[in-house]
Amino acid sequence: MTTVNALSEVAALMGDPARAAMLSLLMDGRAHTASELALTAGVTAQTASGHLARMVEASLLAARAQGRNRFYRLASSEVAHAIEALMALAGTRAPPAAKSAAWRRDPDLRFCRTCYDHLAGQVGIAVTDALTRAGHIEPMGPRDWRLTPSGELFCGRLGVDVPGARRLGSRHFARQCLDWSERRPHISGALGAAIADTFFRRGWAEKLRRSRTVRLTDSGRRALNSHFGAAV
Repeated sequence: MTTVNALSEVAALMGDPARAAMLSLLMDGRAHTASELALTAGVTAQTASGHLARMVEASLLAARAQGRNRFYRLASSEVAHAIEALMALAGTRAPPAAKSAAWRRDPDLRFCRTCYDHLAGQVGIAVTDALTRAGHIEPMGPRDWRLTPSGELFCGRLGVDVPGARRLGSRHFARQCLDWSERRPHISGALGAAIADTFFRRGWAEKLRRSRTVRLTDSGRRALNSHFGAAV
């Protein structure tokens, strides 16, 4: 059971502005160096090193050494879910300063972005809604989706590696992740990651450098319409 002290410690770590900026960048699903994270947070390399060490110790981040660099990424999809939920909560705040945050005003970020390793924003919700309407997924409890037999067939035809997603027993298969901009759950977990991978692999979407923003290509818009019956 999570203790009050443990909860407050994690909340304090995520609540620091510099650390929050680092965590936000890492929501693109990529691994970043300490220098990149320091630049994003607007702090010195030494200060960034201290922040990163504390987040690794708290299991918010995972670190890997490669050559002369040390790369950091979110430790798990659960950390990403917590960050996305906090962003959704932050979006309900009334003060003008909160609403003026650049990430909240960015229309491209709100349209399509990565939420760790799956699609979010209007496109992520459009995919989730389409799968729900067709009966391919259905809610299973308060936090998960169930992939139905028709969903298995649909994903197979689309090229989504469902068997591979099921083999990842260390993570949830199909999770409901609250979308901060749409205020409704999109599909995450191993299945959400496999669907996003299909979009990238088939050239339907492209990640932008040093950003969570995802560009939906012309073929992606056509695929979204023909395969999912969604127009965005």
